[in-house]
Amino acid sequence: MSKNQNTFIKKQKAELKKRKKREKQEKMAARKDQPKSGDLDDMIAYVDEFGNISDTPPEPEPPKKENAPRSQNPPRPQNTTQTQKFNRNTNLKS
Repeated sequence: MSKNQNTFIKKQKAELKKRKKREKQEKMAARKDQPKSGDLDDMIAYVDEFGNISDTPPEPEPPKKENAPRSQNPPRPQNTTQTQKFNRNTNLKS
């Protein structure tokens, strides 16, 4: 007769648990070995026009020359003789 399958499953679970624990310890050791830097340059991230995050600053774009859209009506010349400025100090005849 064959062995009970419960013992086989228990052994597999124990192996899986040991492997995960070992991997976790390796990751922790790798993180501890990395140099820690609290520089501001290391913490800055840049976002480009497409929303992608990168460590390098974007290249400055040359300024674009924008042509102002011409209006349909040309500006009217201002005639100072036609417009009257009202002053508070004007004498009003009643």
